[in-house]
Amino acid sequence: MTSEILYVDDEADIREIAEMAIGLDPSLIVRTCGSGQEGFEQARQSPPDLMLLDVMMPGLDGPGVLSLLQDDPVTASVPVVFITARTQEQEIAHLKQLGARGVIAKPFDPMTLAEQVRSFLDG
Repeated sequence: MTSEILYVDDEADIREIAEMAIGLDPSLIVRTCGSGQEGFEQARQSPPDLMLLDVMMPGLDGPGVLSLLQDDPVTASVPVVFITARTQEQEIAHLKQLGARGVIAKPFDPMTLAEQVRSFLDG
């Protein structure tokens, strides 16, 4: 069984690395986009099994996208995992309080990223 992942990050090089790293797992299909607004629109058109969101993006940031997803009946059940360089305990707790399933630290390890993503799919 395959799972579809939507990865949203404004940095093209990081999106590319994440897409390749997650794509190494044949059970994961990755779509990417470069802005929060585009990510929300893609999620509405075709809700993914899991959404990976960069926290800091220009315009609509990760927490803003999460709020839109939660308020929309089409996307309310899509689980969200934030990817961020800000991984202090209180920041992680805050993101989880907003409704995130989890947080992956940036820079992430491309060799273990697919495994991390899979662990959030199961939980």
